[in-house]
Amino acid sequence: MEEKRVKQEKTAVRDITKANIHALQLYSYIFYFFMLLLGVFLDFIFPIGIPIQSILMPISVSFLIIASVLIIWAQNANRNLNTENLTKETFSSGPYFFIKNPTHMGLFLLVLGFGILANAFFVVIFTIISYVVTKFIFLKREEKILEAKYGEPYMEYKKSVKF
Repeated sequence: MEEKRVKQEKTAVRDITKANIHALQLYSYIFYFFMLLLGVFLDFIFPIGIPIQSILMPISVSFLIIASVLIIWAQNANRNLNTENLTKETFSSGPYFFIKNPTHMGLFLLVLGFGILANAFFVVIFTIISYVVTKFIFLKREEKILEAKYGEPYMEYKKSVKF
């Protein structure tokens, strides 16, 4: 009886933290979107452009390709997460072996690549601002939720992956 109650409590905690994580991710994506719109709007009003655009063009295309692969890879790696027997390796599948937040990195590279390709100075600037704000506000909160949800195995993973 006690074991069943403990299992129900753990399930309830997982459901709450899962909802909080998804809400937090949604807010960060909305923030990126509004910053992108602000950048596009300002580029329309003040068309400054990016110096050395011809040199940056191949880099922007590379960013778009790498970002797409990274996002798809991260989403596929998330589908097979085994939460029953947690270890540090549980969190290290796919791109998570190298990067703690590959979807956010992919989003950053995707929007940055678009900004450079579109020769949109303000989109590039606001993309960099979005990345910094997301990293230090949204992702810090997400890490705290994951630490509470998964405990020691997640803490070990976090120590092993610096970026």
